[in-house]
Amino acid sequence: MNVIDRTIGFFAPAAGLRRATARAQTAVVMNYDAASRGRRTYGWKAPATSADAAAFGSRERLRQLSRDMVRNRAYAARAREVVVANVVGEGIVPSVRSSSDDVKAVVKDLVQRHLLSVRLDAGEEYDLLEMQQICMSTVFTDGEVLIRRRMRPGGYNRHLALPYQIELVEVDCLDTTVQSWGENIVVEGVEYGPTGAIEAYHLFNEHPGAVRHRKPLQSTRVHWSDIIHLRRFERPGQLRGVPWLAPVMMTLGELGDYQEAQILKQRISALMAIVLKYTTGSTRPANAGSGLEDLAPGAVVELPDGAEPTVVQPPTVDGYDEFMGRGLRTVAAGLGITYEALTADLRGVNFSSGRMGRNEMDRLVRMWQRGLMIMQMGEGIERWFREGLLLAGHRGLDFTLDWTPPRRILVDPTKEIPAMIEEIDAGLNSRQGVQRELGRDPDRIREERQQDAEADRKYGTDIEPGAASRPAPEPDKDDDDANRQ
Repeated sequence: MNVIDRTIGFFAPAAGLRRATARAQTAVVMNYDAASRGRRTYGWKAPATSADAAAFGSRERLRQLSRDMVRNRAYAARAREVVVANVVGEGIVPSVRSSSDDVKAVVKDLVQRHLLSVRLDAGEEYDLLEMQQICMSTVFTDGEVLIRRRMRPGGYNRHLALPYQIELVEVDCLDTTVQSWGENIVVEGVEYGPTGAIEAYHLFNEHPGAVRHRKPLQSTRVHWSDIIHLRRFERPGQLRGVPWLAPVMMTLGELGDYQEAQILKQRISALMAIVLKYTTGSTRPANAGSGLEDLAPGAVVELPDGAEPTVVQPPTVDGYDEFMGRGLRTVAAGLGITYEALTADLRGVNFSSGRMGRNEMDRLVRMWQRGLMIMQMGEGIERWFREGLLLAGHRGLDFTLDWTPPRRILVDPTKEIPAMIEEIDAGLNSRQGVQRELGRDPDRIREERQQDAEADRKYGTDIEPGAASRPAPEPDKDDDDANRQ
């Protein structure tokens, strides 16, 4: 403690204590270089905001920028397609398990006629699998999407297997002007109850950015049970999402600007320009340079007296591949996908490197499939499906609804499939577990194999298992000698 601190401590003990405490805390904090405030950390931002407050007031701007990048930046559009294709693909298919064959048959029929039919959509355009693709695409671009249940009572459900439909709603439809509802607070159109949980959503009847509106734009309070709010969680207490491009927007924008500049540079390089240099004392004619616009292979052009042509050396493009490659690797890492998937550049990729890159990406894909498409969307769809069964008079149906992700693309099937078979034989995995990892429904495989076997017996074309993969028998040596004679 220095003289000043001791003096202050003598005359004002409380102030002296505060100074000593602050000094001790500063000494602890300064043990971490990143927590220091100086030249090296100048410009670093560290706001003490909650998960949702971090993007408060910025979500709309982020969504607009993200949508524009997907529309006009090739790599942003490619990244979205890669994420959607790997997470959803052809669809995360629901399958029914039940101890009763009769119950299983009834539920499977309703799944097929309602969930896997375009009648599930309020506009009757998409089935459930197409909705999954659209929802995953919207979550990537906007950060979140709302799925709203529309009940169809009375005459509105005459052609429906179950009395409800589903409408996909962009979060632009949230009414941000509502500030409260009774004792509940409303933030950006989302109503929170006393426990902090979401209780309702205040939605416009139409998209506020539509070209024209059929009726006055007004919002309606929709209870949480009629909404599936699809988004990615990253922090405790987070209830809203942000576009997935947010961490890499700056890099993508700068890479796009750099690419445009290099394209312009290449266009200039493809041009041949000539500068006329006049000797000292020569007179520049009125039509100087006339005829140079007609330069062509084999052309003969006359120049004015005293003019000496000088061909302009076009600029060269250096380091383009390396710069773009480093930048795109940063973008791929920020999004959680591989560089090869983002750029379709497979130069220098072999089985080992391709498999290692895919392993990391596949882990993230499985996280997104479970956290987003199964635990949020799948569980919500199942809840509505079960409630719809009760409303339609189907009671006492004991069943489980499973969700099978799309088939995982194998890097080298000739090596990976034998490895899977060895896992099954060694008891490290089950056959149906491997089938689900490959995106196939074990029940469907079992049924189709049984149908194949029955058809083979019916037509007398029984094929011994594994016969197709065995080599053909070698011809008998004596028969070959006889044929040659």
